[in-house]
Amino acid sequence: MNRSPSPATGSPASLARARSAEAVAIAALARDASVEMTWHNAADVEACRRFLRAGTRIYVSFIPGQSWADTVSACIAVRAAGLEAVPHIPAREIASAAALDALVAELASHARVRRLLLIAGDRAAPAGPFAQSLDVMRSGVLERYGIREISVAAHPEGHPRVDAATLRRAEREKIDWAGHVGAELTFLTQFFFETEPFFAWAETLRGHAPHARIVAGLAGPARLSTLFKYAVRCGAGASIRALGARPASFAGLAAERGPERLARAIAQANLEGAGPFGMHLYSFGGLERTCAWIDSTAHCPITLDDEGGFSVEPP
Repeated sequence: MNRSPSPATGSPASLARARSAEAVAIAALARDASVEMTWHNAADVEACRRFLRAGTRIYVSFIPGQSWADTVSACIAVRAAGLEAVPHIPAREIASAAALDALVAELASHARVRRLLLIAGDRAAPAGPFAQSLDVMRSGVLERYGIREISVAAHPEGHPRVDAATLRRAEREKIDWAGHVGAELTFLTQFFFETEPFFAWAETLRGHAPHARIVAGLAGPARLSTLFKYAVRCGAGASIRALGARPASFAGLAAERGPERLARAIAQANLEGAGPFGMHLYSFGGLERTCAWIDSTAHCPITLDDEGGFSVEPP
């Protein structure tokens, strides 16, 4: 399914109205966007606050070598800046049921965390009794500490180590769990550079859960060489091929690429009633740069181009 903007037809007045509505939809998508940071960015959060509205969701990733104390301290910094911390919790990194209980208790009390992103994690063998995010969900710990809003990772282009049937079954089981306990479930996707697999996956998911909250993960503004590195590392599937087809030469890898084309396609889908979809930005190009992009897209005049993207007039 291709939802990239197509050449518009109609009277000049109707075309102007359509383009205005599209620009408004793009700005709305940016205003409600979330952004990702690592614990190393904790010192940068205060500087980013001027670009973000109060309560913006900041996802705190879990990277190799990170400790749970690092996660907690980063979440405290996010909360102190007036933003909403959403820590990544890789199930396979949790050593025991008691460790999970202690972690969630500390996040809830010290950082006032109300939302989590649950992922399985990259560890080959679990450190404790939790092999997948569903195991954490079913532990009862989240309900004990009032965590009622759960994000889970979604992989529209597949997963390098998990087959498609297993992924789809896990999605349905998570939907069933959320319905049983009354939790709000959000599917947050791996980043992608091609919209067709995303929209096809979303349509299938909504066949099982018509009102599922789906957030498209996009890479924030960054050099193409940086995006290639993360795409290969994360197994971004068809998007690697799409990304590779775009630079005219290897010299193009030094150029910066933003999420304008993808953001516009998602906003257009929202206008057409295929959504609603949210937007989440992975800050591969730097946290402050990504937050500045959100701010300018949300609040500055937007000009649509004929290649399916847009530009923003600086303030």
